[in-house]
Amino acid sequence: MKSFTLFLLLFSLVYFSCGPKVSPQQTSVNNPAEEALIRSTIENYFEGWMTGDTTKIGSAMHATCQLKNIKDGGVIIFDRATYLGFFKPRPRRENSGGKIIDIDITENIAAAKCEIETPDRLFTDYFNMMKIGERWYIVDKIATNVAKE
Repeated sequence: MKSFTLFLLLFSLVYFSCGPKVSPQQTSVNNPAEEALIRSTIENYFEGWMTGDTTKIGSAMHATCQLKNIKDGGVIIFDRATYLGFFKPRPRRENSGGKIIDIDITENIAAAKCEIETPDRLFTDYFNMMKIGERWYIVDKIATNVAKE
């Protein structure tokens, strides 16, 4: 028993003094190339949203993407196909646009806060994103919107 205790003590000392460390750079990566790729994916989503182009919106979203909103005090969930079904081709919305508020990247995952503003509503979206192969995809979205006064 003493040998086992001594082993655990030595193992702990070695592991915690020489083991893996997480540096601040690993927590939130400042990588301009990856951020540019993420921005491109989100801009494609915005353009599709503004014109009803489901090909553009869909290309930004992973096939498993779910979209969640709150309605009547409960969470409603739409799969990708249902969400894309809400859009129809139309002329680009006037006096409307999307903007990226913040992007946080950690290795091959990211979170982005975005806003889409129309003349009468402000939509706030939080995208969870993953890099799969060489592309970034929206894999999950939560959203809310408010009427403008």
